[in-house]
Amino acid sequence: MEGERDHASRRLRILHVFRAPLGGLFRHVIDLANAQVERGCEVGLFFDSNARGDHVARALASIAGGLSLGVWGAPIKRNPDISDLAALSKLQRLIRTIDPDVVHGHGSKGGLFARAPGLARRGGPVRAYTPHGGSFNYQPGAPAHRIYMAAEKLLALATDVFLFESSYIANRFDAFVGSNAGMRRIVANGIGGAEFEPAVPDADAADFIYVGELRAAKGIDTLLEALAIAGRKLGRNPSAVLVGSGPDKDILLAQARRLGIADHIAFPGPMPVREAFKLGRVMVVPSRAESMPYVVLEAAGARVPLVATDVGGIPEIFGPYKARLGPSGDAGDLCRRMIDKLLEEPDARDEQAADLAFYVAEHFSINVMVNSVMAGYHDALAQRAALVAEPRAVGA
Repeated sequence: MEGERDHASRRLRILHVFRAPLGGLFRHVIDLANAQVERGCEVGLFFDSNARGDHVARALASIAGGLSLGVWGAPIKRNPDISDLAALSKLQRLIRTIDPDVVHGHGSKGGLFARAPGLARRGGPVRAYTPHGGSFNYQPGAPAHRIYMAAEKLLALATDVFLFESSYIANRFDAFVGSNAGMRRIVANGIGGAEFEPAVPDADAADFIYVGELRAAKGIDTLLEALAIAGRKLGRNPSAVLVGSGPDKDILLAQARRLGIADHIAFPGPMPVREAFKLGRVMVVPSRAESMPYVVLEAAGARVPLVATDVGGIPEIFGPYKARLGPSGDAGDLCRRMIDKLLEEPDARDEQAADLAFYVAEHFSINVMVNSVMAGYHDALAQRAALVAEPRAVGA
């Protein structure tokens, strides 16, 4: 990449790097790529080559104008593995070939892959990093957390701009990595357009719905316990639909059987979020750890009644209404709030949902998100250009 490029006067070449095309991280990348292509940028993706399904094909096809820098990949495992060396080598060769202005890493593994080459070689493309929670959601003090934070400190040396998706993650970074590393922006996830159309539940909708990955950090075990408690309090077992996929599905099914509520729980698998919203009357987000979850933004925008936990970036989404949130891991408290929301007068429930939707519309716009990311890129490129020019100015 030539040091003389005038980035301000021409369209950027951007390569997004991440591991799994799943959840909010993938949606964030696709939203960014789509908007960047619309603005005339040349965009490419690099991710796990083993993760190619129909949902990936649909998402890539949704990018009007296509990805002119291509869609690339290598086998990438969730946890550190010797195979990472081959994947990193392939990515380095790709970067030399397509010569991007910006390499933007998403998530812990994407951040590693995007930034590690910058430790060995000065110059090259600007390295941007969005954690999406990732390693910052590990329990502080745990061995894995100490290892990952040490890696983050090292990789910070090769990071030109941090694009934190929530104040929560930015604060975690400051606490465990340091506040002096690199240029930084807080760029909240955003939604827009039809996502603010109210979602109306089906006539036969379940009492409660969960939408997301089926894994421990999401707190679904607490939700199942809360449903069992609710059955005793209501004199009937409430129905629930758990939409999504993940490694803990069998564990959760076994727990539901032990609690005697399996006949009232459905696991339909993953589906488009707007379709999922129709399957329940109250959405429950029992998470133990989150950054800036899209599903909460989407539910709020669609005016789906919400019961959620006070973790990660969720309070930032609720803003002035964060008193509605409760602690994670407390089945009794979660049950109380679920029952209160389920039995709440419809007009009051609708009014609360509308208030939250208006707040989200004002503060979590997809256009603001994209503008902020692009401004971060350009500021980092300008800083890089100034550093390159400085020695010449001194010697002039």
